[in-house]
Amino acid sequence: MQIIKDPNNPEALDSDQGSNESDTEQRNKALRGRMFVVNEMVQSEKDYVKDLGVIVEGFMSRLEVRGIPEDMRGKDKIVFGNIQQIYDWHRDFFLVELDRCVQNHDLLADLFIRHERRLHMYVVYCQNKPRSEFIVIEYENFFEEIQHEISCRMSISDYLIKPIQRITKYQLLLKDFLKYTSKAGLDCEEIEKAVELMSMVPKRCNDMMNLGRLQGYEGKLTSQGKLLQQETFCVWEQDGGVLSRSKERRVFLFEQIVIFSELLRKGSNNPGYQFKNSIKVSYLAMQDSVDGDPCKFVLWSRGSAERFTLQASSSSIKMTWVETIAALLDAQNNFLSALQSPIEYQRKEGGISVTRPLSSGRPPSAPPTPNGHAPQPPPDSEQDDQELVLVLQDFVAVREDEISVFRGEKVQILASNQQGQSLVYRPANSDSPAAEGWVPRSVLSAH
Repeated sequence: MQIIKDPNNPEALDSDQGSNESDTEQRNKALRGRMFVVNEMVQSEKDYVKDLGVIVEGFMSRLEVRGIPEDMRGKDKIVFGNIQQIYDWHRDFFLVELDRCVQNHDLLADLFIRHERRLHMYVVYCQNKPRSEFIVIEYENFFEEIQHEISCRMSISDYLIKPIQRITKYQLLLKDFLKYTSKAGLDCEEIEKAVELMSMVPKRCNDMMNLGRLQGYEGKLTSQGKLLQQETFCVWEQDGGVLSRSKERRVFLFEQIVIFSELLRKGSNNPGYQFKNSIKVSYLAMQDSVDGDPCKFVLWSRGSAERFTLQASSSSIKMTWVETIAALLDAQNNFLSALQSPIEYQRKEGGISVTRPLSSGRPPSAPPTPNGHAPQPPPDSEQDDQELVLVLQDFVAVREDEISVFRGEKVQILASNQQGQSLVYRPANSDSPAAEGWVPRSVLSAH
């Protein structure tokens, strides 16, 4: 019901006017708060780029001129990881885009959302960080000499921690931006999404720093997809009917592999892990209950007699793992069905779209994973050129399961997923061999 105020009552009018002024002032304060956050983000970004420049243009450049000790050869690459890639992107692109947000604050949230994939650089950097720290400590005197030669105010360790501090700072600034946006009565949906994203990235970074302390694993961890879960379990190993004593194991669940490791330096602030066993998800099988125990489940590799019984510290942890693994196996089976019978799969699910059957006409030798699949033979040489689509813009791969493509090339689309990516086959050319991997669908012409 609408309340009509008496125009002859000045007190009512004064009260109403005061209320309006108060609301307006609060909104203006909130808008000023938004502006302050954006300005702080841009200024701190400029400072961050300068710090990255000290590493690349200072320490790294000086090493090239000065040379490195013989026993350090190869280790220098581990010290810096992918810092050059991070520096180039922030200096040449992200800072420019962020600066535009000063004039249009509404661009800020979308900027982070659009570049979720690119921020994976930080996950790669953090995975390498523990090894980097070990080498910096080993050659501490050498790096102090470099610091003195380039007249640097801080140590190399102080600078190498900057990317980890920065990826956490984005989250805090976005939360402040969300707070002021809400107080101003503006739409918060995009900003909430950006905050959620930038809360997840530091967590993944922390997970990968933890995983970077894993010793003895000979594979490439960045090729195993996202780290979905990690937890400490009591594990019984059984092979050929013989059940071992329970052992404490740190277990890492990736999209493409399960890794069992032994805890080293227990109780330390800097724990380590020794690789013991692994199961590829493409062969993974699970029994979700053991003798009615609410905390136990079993994992094994199909075709192997070896089984691993895991006991979690609580039933809730066990349920989280069982549900995550079940979803992973379901996605794997669905993707395999899509590759083997795309027309029938689309008719049933209407989900993943596969453009053509595999040219070999046979299923892959190993079941595919949700973000990749077993290697396939190249398309038939006599295939019609119409099956190839044009690349509209350059795309540089960041993740291990992606490939770089360049404007003007033609590729064959093997499959597409619901995340807006296409699995493509790029024929060999004079510059590079044939390759297969994921690219954003947006860089390809319609087909």
